[in-house]
Order: sequence, then C-alpha cells, then structure tokens
Amino acid sequence: MAIASMLVSRLARSKALASGAAASTFTLASNHLKARPSGGSLLPHRWEAARRAFSSKPDGGDVIGIDLGTTNSCVSVMEGKTPKVIENAEGARTTPSVVAFNQKNELLVGTPAKRQAVTNPMNTLFGTKRLIGRRFDDPQTQKELKMVPYKIVNAPNGDAWVEINGKQYSPSQVGAFVLQKMKETAEAYLGKSVSKAVITVPAYFNDAQRQATKDAGRIAGLEVLRIINEPTAAALSYGMNNKEGLIAVFDLGGGTFDVSILEISNGVFEVKATNGDTFLGGEDFDSALLDYLVNEFKRTENIDLTKDKLAIQRLREAAEKAKVELSSTTQTEINLPFISADASGAKHFNITLTRSKFESLVNHLIERTRKPCISCLKDAGISTKEIDEVLLVGGMTRVPKVQEIVNGIFGKAPSKGVNPDEAVAMGAAIQGGILRGEVKELLLLDVTPLSLGIETLGGIFTRLINRNTTIPTKKSQVFSTAADNQTQVGVKVLQELHAQRDQDRKALIDIKNTADTTIYSTEKSLNEYRTKIPAELAAEIESAIADLRTAMAGDSVEAIKEKMEAANKAVSKIGQHMNQGGGSSSSGSGGSSGGGNQTPEAEYQEAKM
Repeated sequence: MAIASMLVSRLARSKALASGAAASTFTLASNHLKARPSGGSLLPHRWEAARRAFSSKPDGGDVIGIDLGTTNSCVSVMEGKTPKVIENAEGARTTPSVVAFNQKNELLVGTPAKRQAVTNPMNTLFGTKRLIGRRFDDPQTQKELKMVPYKIVNAPNGDAWVEINGKQYSPSQVGAFVLQKMKETAEAYLGKSVSKAVITVPAYFNDAQRQATKDAGRIAGLEVLRIINEPTAAALSYGMNNKEGLIAVFDLGGGTFDVSILEISNGVFEVKATNGDTFLGGEDFDSALLDYLVNEFKRTENIDLTKDKLAIQRLREAAEKAKVELSSTTQTEINLPFISADASGAKHFNITLTRSKFESLVNHLIERTRKPCISCLKDAGISTKEIDEVLLVGGMTRVPKVQEIVNGIFGKAPSKGVNPDEAVAMGAAIQGGILRGEVKELLLLDVTPLSLGIETLGGIFTRLINRNTTIPTKKSQVFSTAADNQTQVGVKVLQELHAQRDQDRKALIDIKNTADTTIYSTEKSLNEYRTKIPAELAAEIESAIADLRTAMAGDSVEAIKEKMEAANKAVSKIGQHMNQGGGSSSSGSGGSSGGGNQTPEAEYQEAKM
C-alpha cells in the first residue's frame, strides 16, 4: 500500500452516499491554485470584524505578492507591469520570519523579534513554517522538537502547535503574525488598505500544508486569491522579460527544497514536473554546524553547552552568521566571550572555521538535493542537455558548494538572472497582476506535486490523479461497494507522499520478512546439530541471531542486511564442521573407494541418455 497522508479538507471529512447502489462514481478534482470561497472560511467572524475595525485606510484594489519563507519573508506589489519589492520599517527588503513575546507579553515580529532571541530563546519562534499542516506524531515534527528551544506541543486535534507563556498557538497563527507584518509594510508604502494577496508555498507542500497557509492569510485579514508554488513564482519573475526556453528552478531555502522544470513559450509558463523535500534547508545547515561547534567546545573545555539554552541561542546565531560569511570568504572566526564558566573562571568560545570544513559538515545535506533533481528530470521526460538555463532561488543557493552540485547535476553553470531572496515574492505579485487583469500576456499552467486518490478495500491507495498532472483537472472512476445492498460508503481522500518513501518502506518490510525466515532456518539448524558441534560455535550462532533480532527492531535496511549476512555466515560453519568430520571418517578407503563410486555413476548416466 502506498504511504499516504489524509487531506485535511472538507472532502476528506465527508461521506459519499451510495443510496443502496451496487456501484458509485467518484469524481476527484485537483486545483491547488484556487483558494476556498470566502463563505467557506473556517475562521470565526470576529477575525473579519477585527480586521475592519482596525483598518483606517481606504480599501484599495491592489493584490500583493508574499513569499512566506521559513527564515525570511518578502512582499512585492505591481507598479504598472513591473513588480516592486517593498522595504519594511527597518529599511530591509526581507523580513525575518521570527515571532516573539517579550517579558511584558508584547508581540514582536521580524527584526525586533530576532534581535532579542539571544536573551529570550524560549519565547522566540522561528522556523515554524516547517510545522504548518503537520501532525504532532509526524517523524519530521519529532525531529524538529530536538532542533528548537521553544515548546512544540500536541494540539487537541493532533496537530503540532507551539506554546509560549502557557498559551498555545497553531503554526497558522504564527504565520499570520508574519503575514500581518507584510500587509502593514505594503499598506505603509501604498498609503491605502490591502486586503488581497497571492501567497507562495513550497512546490512539494501537501494539501494540509496549503490549506493551513490559506488559513494564516485569513487570520492576517487577507483574502488569499491564490496559492502558487515558489519555483513557479520565481520562473514568472524570470520570464517576465520575454525569456523563453526550458528552465530548471533549483530552490533551496531556509527550510524546504524544491526543483521544477518549466517550459516558457510565448508567455505560457507550463510546469513539466516538480519534486523536492519539505524538510531540507538552511535550518538543517545551521543545526549541523551548531552540533560541530558544541562538540568542539565540549572536547576542549569539557563543558556541555546543550544544557544552557542562552548559550545555545548565542551559538546558533553565530553559526548562521558564519554560514553566510563563508559564502563569500574562505574562512571566518567565531568569537563568543563569556559563553560559559566553571570553577576556574569564565570560558570564551573562539574558533576559526574554514569553508572546506563547513562544506564537509553539510555535504550530506547538499547531496540530498541530487535525487529530487534526477527524479524531476525523469518525470518531465527530458535530459539535462535539453535544459536551457538553471535558476537559483533561495538564500542557500549562495553557498559555493551548492552551486557546484547544481553544475554537476545539470551539466551547466547556474544562472544568476534573478535575486534568490526576492524572485519568489516578485513572481507572486506578477500572478496578482494576472488575476487583476493588469498582466494579460502571461498564462501559468502548474501541476499537482503529489498523486491524489482514495482508499479502497483492504487499505489500498487507488490513484486517480497522477503527480505532475497539469491543474485544474478532474478524474472519474466507477467503484463497486464492498458488500451487496450497502447504503453508504465512507470515502477517504488520500494524497500520496513521494515514491521514495513507498520504496523505502517496502524494502524495509521485505528485508524484515527475509530476516524472519533466516532466523527460523538458523534456529532450526542449530537445534538439529547442537549436540554435534562445538559449544563455541553454538554460542556464536546464538549471538548472531540475537544481533539480527536487535537490528530488526530498528528501521535500518543496511543494519538488518549486515546482521543477516553475519547470521548466515555463522550457520554455514555447521556445514563446514560436519563435512570435516565426514571426510575424516571415510578417508581410510583411499582412491579405490572413489573409483568404485565413479563407475556406477557413469553407467547410470549412460543409461539415462
């Protein structure tokens, strides 16, 4: 059965009635680009009332484009037929996606929130985009629990929420604080109220994550006209100036990785295929470097900084700064005075970090981008030679090693024709211009990144709409009921995760089944020959079986294979021992015995012929 995640949508929660028929037709439609109608909002009316009450500016018809990023966010608006990135109150063109509550319980968003994070790590939220639309028991959520200083809790509905000062907030609410900041930035520039937006999401976001992003927009007082994929938005920004050809967009941001293949021709942007990893980005690079720095300090000073949240936050910020500096220099120094103390006095952190060392620490993360790229090319049915240009999007693409990997995958140097930090927001603004009718010469044809289907008898995922299908689309198929005269059917709409997880799970199940068989046959052989083999050999076989059982309790295919080979090697010694014993007993008859056996064997073969 394919690994699938339940779509958090009304369709997934509803039941389709079959009215006693023996078969029913189920139609599944996919259109990630279209937002829910305003009448279908899941938010209380008080949010709309609050928005109207606090809006003192005349309502304008502008549609802003927002790149709601894991690390930084950006807002853009169309000026005529040209997108313009708007600077925030601090004068920066991007805003940190950081939310905090200070000691007075005042809300801080953006640069002020990030600035006080060192002294207030428990009440400073960052990287919450990774939690949006995720369940608490999701393996990625459990991984995130170990990476952040703030509390991640299990919400009443089973989702992953965060807790600050005893209050729980959904990731959508946290995202809404950032979106509200973007909205205010746009309103300050335009001089009028803004109520409509196009928001970007990673191309590999599933339906639950997309719906949660729309909810964040509504909480912020925005009507989300459309949700578009980040690589697609970047391509819109690139192709605005009459660029044409087959384009690969490599988008490695703060928390997610996407790759898309698009064809641009006569103003038509057609996405051929998309792939990615929703848990790979700059946050992982920071964590890898942070772990190294913590271990180095422990090795030299014998002090574990992980027990000091303030020290870890200082080190986290220093790691992020060093990562940025190493994109333009070959080495940098990390100096943090009074990072800790012991009986001998204050301890200072001072280390020189080279680019080569940093690259060795994060090489395994960079290599994880290779497989999605190859899969995307395969799904699109094209070769690297057919790609005309590779666009780099996201701050992490400034890392020289990342650019080197991109060059190796696609066989050509990546283009720097777009700003990695601003291209996505500009593309969202262009899409807003298309929706308003300001930009009429462009047409966007996007795809659904994950397959859609329903659960059928036996827990089988029956695919109706394949991944990388151009949307909007719909598919109908007739299904029979599981029993005669069945009056109703519960329909579970599922969204398939990427095939690699399916293959990995199947491989794990298969290897565990094989290991079970190996244990059974090994124990059977051991019990049969226990009295005929040395005690040392029996103990070795028992130890190999125990090791194999321990490996089976985990999820490592390679570990199970290794222990299974060890068990097979150990049990093969039984045969070796028995053969040695048999050979010595029959050696007295010499060569004549062997010759006597050969003659009838030859006569037998001739008779058969």
